[in-house]
Formats: sequence, structure tokens, C-alpha cells
Amino acid sequence: MSPLAHPEHDRMANAVRALAMDAVEKAKSGHPGLPMGAADIATVLFGRVLKFDPADPHWFDRDRFVLSAGHGSMLLYALLHLTGFPQMTMAEIERFRQLGSRTPGHPEAEMTEGVETTTGPLGQGIATAVGMAIAERHLAATFGSDLVDHRTYVLASDGDLMEGISQEAIALAGHLKLSKLIVLFDDNGISIDGPLRLADSVDQVKRFEACGWAACRVDGHDPAAILAAIEAAQQSDRPSLIACKTTIAFGAPTKAGSEKSHGAPLGPEEIAGARRALGWTAPPFVIPDDVLAAWRAAGARSREVRTAWQARLAARPAEERGEFERRAAGLVPAERLDAALATIKQRLAADPKDRATRASSEFALETLVPTLPELIGGSADLTGSNNTRPKGMPAFSPETPAGRFIHYGIREHGMAAAMNGMALHGGVVPYSGTFLVFSDYCRPSIRLAALMGRRVVHVMTHDSIGLGEDGPTHQPVEHLAALRAIPNLMVFRPCDAVETAECWALALAAAHRPSVLALSRQNLPQLRDATAPGNACADGAYELLPAEGGDAQVSLFASGSEVAIAAAARRLLAERGIAARVVSVPCFELFFDAPQERRQAVLGTAPVRVAVEAAIRQGWDAIVGSDAAFVGMTGFGASAPAPDLYRHFGITPERVAEIAAERLRQG
Repeated sequence: MSPLAHPEHDRMANAVRALAMDAVEKAKSGHPGLPMGAADIATVLFGRVLKFDPADPHWFDRDRFVLSAGHGSMLLYALLHLTGFPQMTMAEIERFRQLGSRTPGHPEAEMTEGVETTTGPLGQGIATAVGMAIAERHLAATFGSDLVDHRTYVLASDGDLMEGISQEAIALAGHLKLSKLIVLFDDNGISIDGPLRLADSVDQVKRFEACGWAACRVDGHDPAAILAAIEAAQQSDRPSLIACKTTIAFGAPTKAGSEKSHGAPLGPEEIAGARRALGWTAPPFVIPDDVLAAWRAAGARSREVRTAWQARLAARPAEERGEFERRAAGLVPAERLDAALATIKQRLAADPKDRATRASSEFALETLVPTLPELIGGSADLTGSNNTRPKGMPAFSPETPAGRFIHYGIREHGMAAAMNGMALHGGVVPYSGTFLVFSDYCRPSIRLAALMGRRVVHVMTHDSIGLGEDGPTHQPVEHLAALRAIPNLMVFRPCDAVETAECWALALAAAHRPSVLALSRQNLPQLRDATAPGNACADGAYELLPAEGGDAQVSLFASGSEVAIAAAARRLLAERGIAARVVSVPCFELFFDAPQERRQAVLGTAPVRVAVEAAIRQGWDAIVGSDAAFVGMTGFGASAPAPDLYRHFGITPERVAEIAAERLRQG
């Protein structure tokens, strides 16, 4: 690649700056400083380096570009418009930050073609990019570099690198030697409060080097230096950081280099001064023909590369090509899932026994992993506790990139974000494990997965006070409610091995929803008949045990390990002559999605309802009503063996039966 002549480069970069200034000014809201400061970096990257084609935004072997500094969204929108992405018209640029536009305040993957991931919270982008690089490495090893051979580029800010998740991400990337990951650091020395030195004095180059990266510094306004650094990074056997020293709001006469340009419009006078300083004479939202032509040529630069790739794919044997296309499209065949579920249930019917649902999950994975080669597992240093690695599943490493199990280390947040990146990249379906209480560490990434509608599966074990002696720091009580509050997230809490298999099938079938499988540490009885057809969990709740001896007087609702308690309470009530039914509620979200008549049938007509869950009540009233009784937790747990804790907190069959009987007496 030959460097751009400075005059041509400058005009192309100034087009980015002008669009950013004008759009933010018209919206009276936004962040002009970063797009203006990073325009030279972006012009080199998009103009000379990045492999992409606006005519096919979803081309699988394109390079991925992640704007980790999502507040600088106008940088990306300007680039998408200038290079010719059909959706990104000038009208969309003029509607920046307006309702219904494709130019929201922070990039959103599901809204705008050319946006690879939703980046709002700082640090998420760089951590997500690690997952993209993992997926690329794995798929290249699986299908060959003639089909999968691309890089992941990140533009990161000071704020991205100050967030704690960035350390988890860069340490993992360095350990895995993800050499096709290149981070361009917009090193402008400014944050919202003022000069970065107010809060930070980290040498980022040394920090990245300590994590196993190649790292260097360049002048972020010198296109030749930027290009040379990128070319060197492309040859590295390690991930690379290029710290680009820039001036925020480059060109602005009084606000360049100042925090005043970070998150507010520059104002008409400052914009006029910037236009004079940059030599930009075009009116707002007008790009001179020669500049637009140069940018459109840059956008078309990889078209022949794409068509050659398509020819290579077409030349593959039909079966191999079909499998690649299936995985690239994210299609999990229903017939494979149904067959796998039937196999798991047959095995459970042949060997019914008490199992912790974490062990039941591993039992299911023994069939699912060989059935679905796109499944990529992992754990945050809790492999033996989470049971996420079935026997014979090789580990992913620099030496074995075709491996399908990732040792994430104690990096829950980085793990969750990397899973998002893998799902966004495509070709793989990621799952991983940690303890449910540590969902607090994963929550920002889980929320983004739900916002983006991406299929990731979080196996979260030790789901209640039932984990026992580790005590209240490890016993989740509010976490189910907190996770259930996230829109578009499915939280599964199966009661036995059969439900666990069914919940796995539902999670994998949901192409546009992430899932959490909340699983027990303690053994639970197999309550379900494994020979029954269909997937009873599909409606989120169902009658597990009907009332005997007449119409139900009591409906007992429970999830997970407490379903067995409800079943035992039903027997105690029968001894008192009280007819009770048991409803298992493995997934609130699917229950709320079910048709009204189905929900009503599950709720039943019994005058007394009791919900049982070893967690706080929040969320249950939407199912059982605020007048129903609840047996569960009202505070934190304690350190003791699990049976002692259930007795201590009154989550027992005897107490459930007594409360139900008392409610019935009260009428």
C-alpha cells in the first residue's frame, strides 16, 4: 500500500470533520471532538486498509471495525456515508440523534448496516472485539484461510482503556496471541473533566506490552506514519496497539485540545473558524464532488477481493459449502436440535437419578456439542464447578485454534463481552460458565447482548442458598430478579435433568435472544417423565403435577430446586385432604410471551396460590398476583450446609403446606 498524498488525504479527512461538526451542531447534541481528532486515523484505515464492501455489508470475510469510543459515533456515520453504504444517506446524517434515524447517539448494531457492534458503555467495544478475533481464528482453523482471513480493528479512547473490562480483554487477547486484532488508540489526553492527568498516568504502551501485545506510538495526524504502523501490526504474531497522538477537535480555533469540545456542539462561530483553518469551503452537509469520488473509490476498493472470495466459496464441495453458509447465517437446524433433545431424554429415561442441574447441563452438552459444531464453550476458571466442558472437548489456544473450549480465566466481564463479539462475528454460538452471583460482573455485557438480540448462552451455576457453606457472598438472592428485569433476556431455572435439556434446546433455538441457565449445585430428583414428547418448557410454565381427588384448591408455583419442595408440599397437603397442583415455572419470559389462554390455563382456578423460590419475591407477582403467598428469601443467606439453610430460612415442604392450608382456612 502506498501512502496517500497529503492534500488528497487532508480533504478526505476534513470531509469527516465537517460532517461531524455539522451533524452535532444541527442536533444540538453530540461529541464532535473525537471525530475531528481521529479523522486522520479513520481516513487511513477506511481509505487504504480496511477490507469491506458497502455493496455487501454482511460479506463474511470482511474486516471488522469496532468504534469502541461509541460517543464519537459521527466518525463512523460519516465514514459509512462517504464510502457508499446505501442506508447511510445524507438525510440520515442530517437526522443525527433524532427519533427513528439510523444515526443514534451511540452506534447500534441492529439499527445501522456497517455498525458491527453496539458501543455505548466505554470498554465494551474493545472487549467485544476480542471475541470477534477469537471467532475469526477458530473459523480459519476450521474452514481454512481461503474462506476466513480477516482482521478486527478497534478505535479506542482513553475512557475505554481506563474501564476495568479493558484489562480483562487485553490480557486475554495477549495470552491467546490474537495477532489479527489491531487497536488504534486515540491518544488525545482529554476526558470530560479536563486533561487526562487529573485522573490517570498509565503508560498504555507499556501496559499493553506487559499483556503480550506489540505496541508503538505514532503521530495521529501523520497519515504515512499511521499507515506504516498498521502495516507493521499486520505482520506481527501478537495483537497490536498503535497509540496515535491526536488533538481532540483538530482544526477548531479555540476548542481544539480542550474538554469543551468533547461532548457539546462547537457553536456556529467555532465551526466557521474551523472551516477557515481547515480550508473547507463547502456549505454544511455538502461534500465536494472530487472528495466524494475519492471516498467512493475507497469504498469500492475491495469489491474484486469480495467477488474472488465468493468464487472460492462457490468452488467448495456442496456439503462443505452448505455447512459454512449455514453457520455463517446463524442457522441452528430445528431437526438437529429435536433429534439431540430426543437422544438426551432417551438417556435420561434409561438412567433416571438425582442430579444437580449443573451436572444435568453437562449431560446435555455431551450430546449437543458433537451435534452442533458451532458451539464454543468456556468458563471463568470454574470449569469443574460449572460443568461446561464435556469429555473430549479440546481447548482453544494459540497452538490449537480449532479447539472449542476457552479458558477465560477469572475474567467474567471480559468473558461475557467476548461472547457477544463471537456471536456478532457469526459462525459460532458461544456459551460459558460462572456462578450466578457473579452475573453482577457480567451484567453490562448481558444487557448489550439482549439489546443487540444476540444468541449467547450463560451457564450460571450455584444458583441459590443451596450452594451452602460458601455463604452469603456467594449465594445469589436478588440476581434472578435483576436478570429477569433485562428486556429480551431469557432466564431459565430448570427443576431437573429433563427440564435442563429442554431449556438448552430453547436457548439454542432462540436466534435473537441471549439466555441464562441458572443451575443448582445440589442434587435434585428427576421429577419429569423423560419419555413424554415435546418440550414442556416452551411456554415458560406448565402443570407438572395435577391435583388429585377433585378440583385444585391450591396451586403451588416454583422454579428450579424449589419445584421438588413444592412437590413434597403437595403430598403433605394431600394427607390433610387438600387437593394441590404443582406448576413448574422454568422461564418467566417465555410464560409472558405465551398466548393469554395458555397462560390462564397454567395459572388455573385454585383460590390459593403460593410461589416458592429461594430468592427474593420481586417479579413473581406478575405471575401469581400480589395477593398470593410467597416462600423464599427476604435478605441475604448464611454459611452452612444447604439442608440447614433451607430449614433456617423456612423454605421447606412443611412451611409451604402450612402457609397454603392457612390461606385456605382464611378463605
